[in-house]
Amino acid sequence: MPTPPFAIRTECPPGACVCGREALLNDPNADLRVLHLTRDEEKRLLQRLENLVSLPDLRHLEDLLKQQLGIELTISVSPNEVRSLRGIAILVNEQVGLCKKTRQAIPAAIKKSMEQRPEIAFDLLNEGSLFS
Repeated sequence: MPTPPFAIRTECPPGACVCGREALLNDPNADLRVLHLTRDEEKRLLQRLENLVSLPDLRHLEDLLKQQLGIELTISVSPNEVRSLRGIAILVNEQVGLCKKTRQAIPAAIKKSMEQRPEIAFDLLNEGSLFS
């Protein structure tokens, strides 16, 4: 198994994760960008996502995640009336090499940010509305 020329995430304890890190490392044609997300970098990312200041800030980080790590977010609003953050679905698309725990932590951090700054959620709701 060749080692990439950059620091990569340490492997999870056996049986704790099914991210497919080893399969990713063994595939010579694989996109290894997601392995740049070390535990320290993940902590920094989550802290940054918890402290979003606006919807454009969220969209900017969404683009950076896609460009730098290959991580795709799907943020959708319920077609029905949204009364709380539960009506906003934030999903990290499943990806080889991305731990399940990380896929759950990213949406939680974004929702925490929306709780602290409700205007982000309001702007997200208005983004696809009749009045935008």
